[in-house]
Amino acid sequence: MQQTILETDKIHVRYSGLPVLQGVSIRITAGETVCVVGSNGAGKSTLLRAIMGAQRAFDGRILFRGKEIQRSPTEEIVRMGVVYVPEEKMLFKPLSVEENILLGAYVLKDKDQVQGNLDFVYRLFPRLRERADQAASTLSGGEQQMVAIGRGLMSRPEVLMLDEPSLGLAPLLVDEVLATVRRLKEEGITILLVEQNVREALDLADRGYVMQTGRIVEEGSGRELLESNRFQKAFLGI
Repeated sequence: MQQTILETDKIHVRYSGLPVLQGVSIRITAGETVCVVGSNGAGKSTLLRAIMGAQRAFDGRILFRGKEIQRSPTEEIVRMGVVYVPEEKMLFKPLSVEENILLGAYVLKDKDQVQGNLDFVYRLFPRLRERADQAASTLSGGEQQMVAIGRGLMSRPEVLMLDEPSLGLAPLLVDEVLATVRRLKEEGITILLVEQNVREALDLADRGYVMQTGRIVEEGSGRELLESNRFQKAFLGI
């Protein structure tokens, strides 16, 4: 049986006293791609922020390799091996592509390790190597998302959490970004994915969770969810 690397155990999160997550439990094993889908406002992004310590859970547990991390500061969680790529990308537009990517190596001290990780990012995204000296502001939306993901990979995380990587992109760029996620999966990177393109996300995921109003209402393999009558009616309009 594969080892569970990251899990939440009945976590609860509030905003301004209002419940946002209500007893959410998920688990991810090493090498899996797990996606969380649901309508806007279901609590998907809050779940990722809670795991990173950016939004505190007031009840329940968050465990990384069996160790509780729900009270750990975000920087310590990054050092442990969990990285969050937010939907906003948060690039520094005047900086070059390479300068933006290297910002993800701030927890590393070994220059050879930094260079090795940069080479790994460029191997995954050869287009970024070609544009290494360009300002991030000159890139397409899909290329900017590659930079954001590349920055997240610079610490070679054990778990990479991607929050709506295709949000706001044209259809062709959506396909490109989801192909990028598939490449990361093929590299054996453990991924927790929140994605609005439900069918495509579940098609590439090993397992999925469906969230509604702060609760997990269904879970299963990507294929099981896509074939579920309840899921098809709620999310695919079938």
